[in-house]
Amino acid sequence: MPSIYSVSTYAPPHKLRQEDTMEFARELFSESFEDIERLLTVFGNGQIDERYFAAPMEWFHAPHTLKERNDLFIELAVKYGVAAIRNCLQDSTFLKRRVGVDEVDAIICVTSSGMSTPGLEARMMNHLSFDKHTKRIPIWGLGCAGGAAGLSRAFEYCQAHPRENVLLICVELCSLTFQQNDHSKSNLIGTSLFADGVACALVGGDESPLRFDLVKETSPRFQGSRSTLMPQSEDVMGWDVRDSGLHVVFSRSIPGIVEKWLEPNVKEFLQAEGIQLSDIDAFIAHPGGKKVLESYEKALGFSPEETAVSREVLRKYGNMSSPTVLYVLKEFMEADRPLGYRGLIAALGPGFCSELVHVEWEGLVH
Repeated sequence: MPSIYSVSTYAPPHKLRQEDTMEFARELFSESFEDIERLLTVFGNGQIDERYFAAPMEWFHAPHTLKERNDLFIELAVKYGVAAIRNCLQDSTFLKRRVGVDEVDAIICVTSSGMSTPGLEARMMNHLSFDKHTKRIPIWGLGCAGGAAGLSRAFEYCQAHPRENVLLICVELCSLTFQQNDHSKSNLIGTSLFADGVACALVGGDESPLRFDLVKETSPRFQGSRSTLMPQSEDVMGWDVRDSGLHVVFSRSIPGIVEKWLEPNVKEFLQAEGIQLSDIDAFIAHPGGKKVLESYEKALGFSPEETAVSREVLRKYGNMSSPTVLYVLKEFMEADRPLGYRGLIAALGPGFCSELVHVEWEGLVH
């Protein structure tokens, strides 16, 4: 089965404390809500200390057209994506040597916060001198579920092509979608939660020569995955596309949906994998927010300790949409794990949907 060889992350340059974003929201929303001070508690209660943004705070004080937003998205997404790819291919924590871009056979590019044709991956390839025959697989519209789904697609590609290697690049600049004139509660919640980030993973097949160039004795190896769509749930999470840009759709029912819907979904998947929830050593969960993590715990019977890594990523970075679960995965991969250590990668996104991936740490050189 294919395995994950390396994971890198990249944080945009503008770091803001949650207190600063709360003051910005107070200034912007105070005339729209009589109970603004009560609503602003979402900033203090969300267990987020700081977040990273692609633009400085001054940028958010002025209105921007869809074209202005998207042009900046393309420019910065390519710049940050190139940096994340370079980091992934030369990370000495995971790799004994720098991997050349000519050793990459396919690129899967995941995003939902901006639009580009040709895709971001084509623009990144031009900066990094990839082989012109490198396969391009863009994925758009999966939101927070995109990182886990992208891993599944990378694994499946390498199952079909066991000697080849795939780069998964997830780029989200959620802040550039911010709507200054949208005074809805969804926009207020989004302002307290979402952030920008980039992550990249290198995945290789069973017969990839790169398996001889790994630093750690074990790496997470793909065992199985499952995608699940909740019918007629388009209004739970996503974008409302208007002339001014992308307006966030974020239902208050999400924590309740997670609590009721996730448990049977996860247990059915693990049963099909021939294991039980008690066999899972690492819960590698996309931290959609404090309430979502609490719903994970209630639904699956996990303790706060079992979601501690996800909580720490949320605290330091906020919800970056698709890359966030790779930030969590990187934390698990940086530590040495024994043979047989099992992980469940989980993320939820628009649709409403879940993406689940079962991995097991195994030795890759036989």
